[in-house]
Order: sequence, then structure tokens, then C-alpha cells
Amino acid sequence: MFLRRLGQPLLAKASEPKAALNQNAVPNARELLINLYTNTLQQIKSIHQHKAPHRDAVETFTRHRLKVCEEERDCQAIESRLGCGRVEKLIEEARYELRLIGEMIGAFAPSLTLSLVFDCLGGPFKQVQVETVSTYEAARKCNAGETDGVSLAKSLASMLDEDPVPVERISRMKLKRLIEIRVKKRVKEQHNSGKFQDLMEKVIANPETLRDAYDCIRLNSNVDLASKPDDISFEYIAEMLLRRSFDIKANTITMSTKSENKEVLVLPNLNLRIIQEAIRIVLEVVYRPHFSKISHGCRSGRGSRSALRHICKKIQTTDWWFTVNMKKKADANIVSKLFSTMEERIEDPSLYFILQSMFDAEVVNLEFGGFPKAQGLSQEGVLSPILMNIYLDLFDQEFHRLCMMYEALGSGDNANLGARKSSLRHWFRKQLKDSRNNDPYDENSSLRIYACRFMDEILISISGSKDVSVVFKSDIQSYLINSLHMDIEETEILSTDSSHGIQFLGTLIQKRIKENPAVRAVHKLKRKVQFFASQKQDNWDAMTSRIGKKWLAHGLKKVKESEIKQLADSNSILCQISQLRKVGMETDHWYKALLKIWMQDVNAKAENSEFEVLSKYIVEPALPRELTDAFYNFQKHAEEYVSSETNTTSALLMSSTPTKQSTTTDLLAPVSLLQKRLQRYGLISLGGYPRPTSILILQDNDEIIDWFSGLVRRWLRWYHECDNINEVKLLIMNQVRMSCIRTLAAKHRIYEAEIEKQFESDLSGIPSTQETELEMVNGMSESSVFEDDEALTYGIFHSGLCLLSLERMVSTSRPCNCFVLGCLVAAPCVYTLHVMERQKFPGWKTGFSPAVHPSLHKRRIGLCKQHVKDLYMGHISLQSIDFGAWK
Repeated sequence: MFLRRLGQPLLAKASEPKAALNQNAVPNARELLINLYTNTLQQIKSIHQHKAPHRDAVETFTRHRLKVCEEERDCQAIESRLGCGRVEKLIEEARYELRLIGEMIGAFAPSLTLSLVFDCLGGPFKQVQVETVSTYEAARKCNAGETDGVSLAKSLASMLDEDPVPVERISRMKLKRLIEIRVKKRVKEQHNSGKFQDLMEKVIANPETLRDAYDCIRLNSNVDLASKPDDISFEYIAEMLLRRSFDIKANTITMSTKSENKEVLVLPNLNLRIIQEAIRIVLEVVYRPHFSKISHGCRSGRGSRSALRHICKKIQTTDWWFTVNMKKKADANIVSKLFSTMEERIEDPSLYFILQSMFDAEVVNLEFGGFPKAQGLSQEGVLSPILMNIYLDLFDQEFHRLCMMYEALGSGDNANLGARKSSLRHWFRKQLKDSRNNDPYDENSSLRIYACRFMDEILISISGSKDVSVVFKSDIQSYLINSLHMDIEETEILSTDSSHGIQFLGTLIQKRIKENPAVRAVHKLKRKVQFFASQKQDNWDAMTSRIGKKWLAHGLKKVKESEIKQLADSNSILCQISQLRKVGMETDHWYKALLKIWMQDVNAKAENSEFEVLSKYIVEPALPRELTDAFYNFQKHAEEYVSSETNTTSALLMSSTPTKQSTTTDLLAPVSLLQKRLQRYGLISLGGYPRPTSILILQDNDEIIDWFSGLVRRWLRWYHECDNINEVKLLIMNQVRMSCIRTLAAKHRIYEAEIEKQFESDLSGIPSTQETELEMVNGMSESSVFEDDEALTYGIFHSGLCLLSLERMVSTSRPCNCFVLGCLVAAPCVYTLHVMERQKFPGWKTGFSPAVHPSLHKRRIGLCKQHVKDLYMGHISLQSIDFGAWK
């Protein structure tokens, strides 16, 4: 803080000699700065070193500025050199020196904009507009002693005295919401006679809307809006759209696999991506308020979390459930029906023309099934989510109609008499009698049907008989096939009481009976007994194996001592055995041969490990008989207690069991699949032990840690509401963290303990046992409402981790910019994208990208350091990467 310490003495000196500044001449801007820094150096030299210990550092700092002013003839060059050399940490300390400079400027009042000073300050100071005063007029007023209000010097000094007001930074998703609200106002103005009209002409083909769409793309790419934008003419794009002359196919990128069965992926370039983003915002403004309650995905407050909560709340009283798996790429029939549905709310031929052109160019990528949605995959187009919701809203309406027919008209099961009654439903049944049955419907009918749809994944749960479930499923499939032109994969109708559960949204859903307090107490006691018995067994195994190791070492030592003739006992068994040793055989070799013969004799291969061999055949026979019998009797009684109920416990449970059992729904993370993915990506071995990930070793330390931290962050964020979250935490602590440490150890070739010490702060993103819960709670509490809005973060919140390998460093002969849309920063490295999993629907959430398109395998992409971290940490997805940027 050397400038702060020098502040008061310098200000005292500044108030003294104005004559020393040579007021006779009126210098130009450059000469003024030279005089300024020259006189500042003189003032600094007059300060004693003991009053300001850091005087030399300040003198060097000012001398550098003087040197720049003397070397450069142009003021812009001076500003450029000093502006590039500014140090953010010196801003606070430089206030006193700048105030001194302001006092000196007051003596001359030259024609100077002081942009150099404000460039050094940066940030809020750039917003201050400084009026220039002509040299002649300023000199005249200065000599005459005239003043016009507050002088420039005083304004500058008072400005620097004030503490800067901390400006709260707006999150990128909040900025995105503000942009969408701005577009929403334009869309609402086009509502007339119950329909939205001329949206293409008045809203989409508006340069301001296109610029807003471009800003949304940059926000999704985590690019600062204040940074330099791409060279795009929004007016030209808008004009081409109005003329219907925008060439869709010329603005696409086609990629395909190298195999015989080529899979083609068509992606939009940046110009077409901006148009699609603008159309997406407009369509969401029109249709979002009208979607059904069972619809989740790409909606504010109705994402995957709300879908799972809805399921857990509704299906506790149901008996049967099944999923509906559709599979179909958008064809002419689907597009025609989609447009006819949209015409009910939007009247705009130009909009349908541009959409039809996109479908003809296969750049919309609207596909039902095929791969999981909302996970940031490149093959999911920008318009795909909103168009899918618009199309499947027809299914939602049909589902409500069928529910009314089955529930209100009594087409279901009347067996369950204990269910609650609905007076409204009973009135409907009296008013709407089916012609097939003249008798009034039983008012005790308890048929209930629930559904949850997340994009193209549908789960239906029914409270009633299986026959009703079969008929209802048939009606649903018939509508999807005949009316919506879908292909349906056959699925089973499962009982909700089954222990297997059902897969939905990448998780496993199970229904179980709640335990009453008595049952919980008994099970808790059993778990304690089981844990105590296993603890004693572990101690027994550890001690017996330790004794066995000592026995082996003692035997080897005796064999070596037997070679010394004076220590050998001719009558000992060891000497008698040693006579059987072959000539020239080493002692260690002979000892191993004896052990091998002995192990074959006792059939050691039947045991699980070498420690059990030592314990069973060496140590335990040598122990007192009473000790081994007592231990195994204890283990036998503990096992009997754990595996069976005593008569007293059974009576207790029977007396405390309620007449009606309550149920609850559990959400389970696919832990076994998580382990398989860790093995596939090279984090663990076939035996489940952590190992270094060789494909990451060439990357920087920060990138390696970010890759593992991103996986942990996804798990804790996705599974924190799952009932088996503790099992996920064990994987993090025992396998993921150790794999990261061993990867760094293999990279630097040092011990793992040294790695933990050296990267202790960096590894905090991969929490250990004690801090896992704390890290998760803090992460949830600090998250913004906008950052958790799955409509704003669609494709980002659930984007999986991808695997990149370092291809090469970028050189001046082969330059490369970052491939992320909207980022113009030079990329220091080129990476190769590896596709590790095939496309599958429905898919599990494992933390990794589940179904990257095979045409992207081994694609090379350039990324800046910031966006490598963003991609690893889940701040951006693969949808933000321009795979056609490589020229």
C-alpha cells in the first residue's frame, strides 16, 4: 500500500508551489504530461525515506510513465501503452497520486480529455464524461482567476475521494430472462383477433430481435456481453428474411460418420442459429402459457425436478405403471400436422415458409426418442424442444379426455371400496350414463389415472385393475400411432409393488411400504448387531493374517540361517528337509518351492485369498481351541439373530402393524451404472480400484481437476434428492477423488500424499468424507433462482461430462480461435472429442454425455482456457460449440 502511505505528504506538497509548474507557457497534452510526471518526481524526491518507506517504488512507478511520454509522440500511443500496462491492484492505491495530478492539471487547464487517466482506473470511472476546455480559454481564465463552478481538478479529486459503490453483477440467466421479456413485449403487440399475426415481419425479422437472440446465444456460451462481438450484420439478415431470400442450406454444416452406414448430422451456422433462436423465443412466448400441467421440460418451474416430485406425490396410491416410448424422426405427416396445430394461434405464412425450409434442409433435428432430451447434445436442435412440446400438447389434451372418460364415466375398476369418494365425479356419472350400461355407476369406484411427460418421455400410473390399465394403454398407443404418426416400442405394464421399480428421467423409481417406529427400531438394532459382528470378523482376519505373515518371515529367516553350518542343528526337521534341496537352488527359490508344494497339498486355490490360507491352515490350528470355538460361536449366534426374527420380535411387529399400510416413493440413482461408466472412462479398474485416467494426463493441472470436479458437481446436483445419495458420496470419496489424485501423481511422477498436500485447495471441489455434505448444502444455497430455472438453462443444467484429449498446442503458423459461439479469444490448444457411448433411449443419467452423435467422434475443436473449464464444470454444453468453425 505504498501510494496510500505517501498520499498525505504528497498532497501537502501539491498545495504549495504552483509557480514551480511554469505557468508562463501553455503546453500541449504531451508536454503537460511530461511536466506533470517530472514535477511529480521532484515532489516524491523531497519526501524522506523514513516517512515513506516505499518512496523508491513510487518513484519507479512514476518514472515509467514519464519515460513512455518522452518516447511516444502521439497521445494515443501513450494512452495505449499505459492502458495495456495497468495493474488492477494499484487502482485503489493510485487515487492519491491521481489526485495530485488533478491539482497540477488545475494549474494548466489544457485541452486534454484525460482518457489516459480513466483507462488506468477502468470500470466505473470510464462512465464519467470530462469536458474539454480550449487551451486559450483555459489559460485566460486561469491567469485572470476566473472560475466556472467546480474546476476539473476539484471534480477529479472529489470523485477519487468517494468510495466506489459496489455494483451487483447480474447473472447470465437473469440477463437472458430480461432479453426474453424485451422480445415478449414485441410479440404481445402482434396479438389481434385471438391470433398472433405478422410475427416474422414485425418481430423475428427485426434487427433488435436478432441482436437479442445473438446475445442469448452468447449468454448460453458464457460469453461476456461486453466483449467484442462477431462481425454480423443483423440488418442484412433481417432484410433477407423479409424478402424470403435467406438461403437455409447455404448456412448449414453437414457432418457424417466414416462407417458404411453413414449417420448424417446437419447443424446450423451462426447466422442460421441466430434466426432459430429468435423463432424459439417468439414461439415460447406464444405457447408456454397454454401447455398442460402434466407437461414438463423447457418450462419455468416445470423441469425434471418438478416432474420427479410430481411422480413421488401422485403415484403413492397407484397399482400399475408403464412408460410410453415413441420413436420417430419428423417427416412430412408430422410437419403438416404440426403446422396445422400452430395455425390455431399464429397466422403468419412467412414464418411457416422459413420453418418448412429448415425442415427441408434437415437442420431442425426434431426427433422423438432416439436420445435423451435436455442434456445439451448437438443433435437436439434449437427449435426441437418448443416444437416437440407444441406437437405433444395434442397428446396431453387427448390424455385428459381419456381420463375424463375412464374416471368420470366409470370405465374402470370398482373393486377398491376404501378409496375416497368424489361428489363431482359421482354427479358426472349420473349425468353421463354410458349407453352400454343402463345401471348407474358404483359411487365407490376408485379408478385414478396419472401421467407425467418430460419432452418425449411419458410415464402413466393407474390406480385400478390391470385390465383397465391394458385397455387404457391400448387407447394411448392407438392415438399416438394413428393421429400423431408415431412408432411405439412395446413396454410392459408393471406392478408398483414390484421391487424392480421403473426407469424414468434417468433415475429408478420404486414404491415401498413405510416402516412404523417399532419396525424401524428392530431393524436398527439388527443393523447394529450386524455391524458389530462384521467389525469383530475384520479384526480377527487382520490379526490372524498378521500372525501368518510373521510365520512366513520367520520360516524364511530360519532357512537362511540353516546355511550357516555352526547354527544348523542336524537333528532338526529343517535340516532334514534341506537335504532334499536340489544342488544350486537358491534359498528363496527353494523356500517358495516348498510353499507351493504345501499349498497344493491343502488345496489353497479353493480359498478366496492368501490371507485366508494363512489364517485357516497355519494360525487358527495353532491357537487355543477354546478361543476359536468362542469366536465362531459368537459369529453363529449373531448371524442367526440377523437372519431371523425371534418370537418376541415377531409378536411386537404383529401388534404394532397398522391395518392399512402407508407407502412412499423412492428415487434412486443408478449406482451400479455409475460404476460401469467410471470403468468405461478409465477412472477405475475392472476390480473397482481407482486408477489414473491416461487420456487426461497431457492436460493442465487445473483442467484435470476441473474434469473430475465437474463430474462430482453433476452428481451432487442431480442426485441430491435421491434416497441413495450416500452411496453416490461413497463413489466420490473412494473412487473419483482417488482417481484424480492418481492422475495428477502419474502426470508429475510424485507420491499421492504429496499431490494431496500440493493441490489441497484445488481438490476442494472433490469433497472428502467430512466435507461432502457441507459442500452440497453450500452449493444449493448459493444457487440463484434464475440459474436453477430449467427453462433458461435448458440443455445446460443436465449436460453431461464429455471426454477431451489434448491434440496439439496452437502455434503462430497454425492459429486457431475458440470454437464456442460468440467467443473470439485465441485458443491455446486443440482438443479431440471422444464419443464413449452409443445413442440409447431412454437413457440413464450417469454424469457423462450419454449419446453424443457418432459423427462427432474424434472431431478436433479449439477451446480457450475459460471454455474448457466451462465445458468440464457444466456451465456450457456441446450445443454451444461451432463444429464447423474449423477451416
